[in-house]
Amino acid sequence: MSDGRLGGVTDSAVARDPGTVSVRPRRIRLVCWILAPALVVMFALLSIGLRGSTGSGAATFQRGDQLAMVGLGVLGGFVVLLFTRPRVEADARGVRVRNVFGSYDLPWDVVRAVRFDRGSAWASLELHDDELVSVLALQAVDRELAVDGVRGLRALHAAHQAAHLPHEPGPGQEAPSASLAAPAGPAE
Repeated sequence: MSDGRLGGVTDSAVARDPGTVSVRPRRIRLVCWILAPALVVMFALLSIGLRGSTGSGAATFQRGDQLAMVGLGVLGGFVVLLFTRPRVEADARGVRVRNVFGSYDLPWDVVRAVRFDRGSAWASLELHDDELVSVLALQAVDRELAVDGVRGLRALHAAHQAAHLPHEPGPGQEAPSASLAAPAGPAE
């Protein structure tokens, strides 16, 4: 389709092909990629200032203390970069959620609803066992990207439900009735 839509999902919710949704948060990744190097540089500069006496007593800062401070900066940078991990990918088979810590590979059969409640920082998947799985890749601060991602997930979920659940009658339609009588057998 030429209008930038693939199966009801816009290009901003990265879709590799129709019927697939793949989203990574934008704003938090940008912040993390700026903050991590800044943290390393700040700790490196602090390590340069660690010289001489500690202020009281005979203790002094050594080269190992300076290296430890740089090491703390590098470790802090890696921790900050963990927040770039969140991703959600979905297709007709199911949804795969990768959060900061932990991942979920869920078939659509276990998902009751895709939720993005008003005031929530991120979306979540409501499972049939009343558990909620946070989807950190769909964050409210990403606005349209998150909305498009949720719409894409809901469309895939609805398509799965329509294809795999028995048809329920709409308004004004009668449900197919099961006969209580014994099946007709050969006439005697």
